[in-house]
Amino acid sequence: MAKANHFISSMLSSVLLIMVALDFTAAQTGVCYGTLGNNLPSAADTVALYNQNNIRRMRIYDPNPATLQALRGSSIDLILGVPNTDLRSLAASQANANSWVQNNVRNYNNVRFRFIAVGNEVSPLRDTAQYVSFVLPALRNVYNAISAAGLGNQIKVSTAVETGLLGNSYPPADGVFRSDVASYINPIVRFLADTRAPLLVNLYTYFSYIGNKGSINLNYALLQPNSGITVPGGIRYDNLFYAMLDAMYAALEKTGGSGVEIVVSESGWPSAGGDTASVEYARIYNNNLIQRVKNGTPKRPGRAIQTYIFAMYDENQKGGPEIERNFGIFRPNRQAKYPISFN
Repeated sequence: MAKANHFISSMLSSVLLIMVALDFTAAQTGVCYGTLGNNLPSAADTVALYNQNNIRRMRIYDPNPATLQALRGSSIDLILGVPNTDLRSLAASQANANSWVQNNVRNYNNVRFRFIAVGNEVSPLRDTAQYVSFVLPALRNVYNAISAAGLGNQIKVSTAVETGLLGNSYPPADGVFRSDVASYINPIVRFLADTRAPLLVNLYTYFSYIGNKGSINLNYALLQPNSGITVPGGIRYDNLFYAMLDAMYAALEKTGGSGVEIVVSESGWPSAGGDTASVEYARIYNNNLIQRVKNGTPKRPGRAIQTYIFAMYDENQKGGPEIERNFGIFRPNRQAKYPISFN
C-alpha cells in the first residue's frame, strides 16, 4: 500500500510538473525578427541573443537560410512566414507548395517549426489587395504539403491579418468583420476551423490609441492601471489589448469560427518616430504585455495568449513612416533599449 501511495504521489507530482511546464510554455511571449536593416547582427548572434534573454518563440517573415541554419537544434519555437510575393506561386500548384515545404521546412528537420504564416496583412482594403485571391489556395496547398510530410500535428498553417478587417470593435461582444472583406476572410476562417489552426492577428493598441486619442485613455492603451471600461452586460475591461482581442474573437464566432484560437503574431509600441512614441512608453507597454498575456481576456478567462512582440531590432531599411523603423527592443549592438524580462 505504501508503495502504491508513493507511486500515485510520484505520478501526481509528475503530472503537476508537466502541467506547470505546459502552462509556462503557453504563456511564453515571443519576439518578431525582421531583417530589413543594413546594420543588424548576424542570424547566429541573434539566435544567441534570444537564448540569452530566455526568448523561446520567434517569428520570421521569410525562409532566410542563415536564420533557419542558426535555429538548427535550438529550443526556439518558430513561426515561418511566406512572403506575400510568393503567394501567387504557392497558389498556382500543389507541386510548387510541395517544393517550398521541402526546401524551407523538411530540409531543416531539427528546427522547431510551429506555424507557417501564409502571407502577412493581406487585405482587400490595403496595397496588398493584389494578393487577396491567392491566400486561400496557397493556404490549402501548403497545408496539403505539410500534411503529406507527416507534419500536420506539429505545424499549423495559417495567415496573419490585421485588426483593420473589423467593421466594429466596441463593445467587444459586437466585434464583426467589415462587409467588404467578408468574401475574403470568411472562407479563411472556415479553413482554419476545419484544420484546427489558429488565426494569426497583428494587434497594436498604439495605432488604435493614436487614431482615437479623444476617446481612449493612454494608460488603457499602455496596459497600465486605470479606471477601465464597463461594457453592456457588466463586463469590465481594464486594458485595450484585451478589448481588441475579444472583438476579434466575437468576429470569428459570427463567421463560424467559434473554435478558432487567436495567436497574436505582432504587438508592440514604438520608441521614436511619431506621436506618443518614446523609449519609456515602449518599455511600459512591452513589459506589461508579457505579464498580461499569461492570463485570459474577459471573454476567454484563464487561457494564456501566445503573443509575439514586434520587434527584435529597429529596421532602418523598412519602408513607410519613420515610426515603422522604431519598434525594436534591442539596438544593433545587441544591447536592450530598456529593461525587459522574458522570465
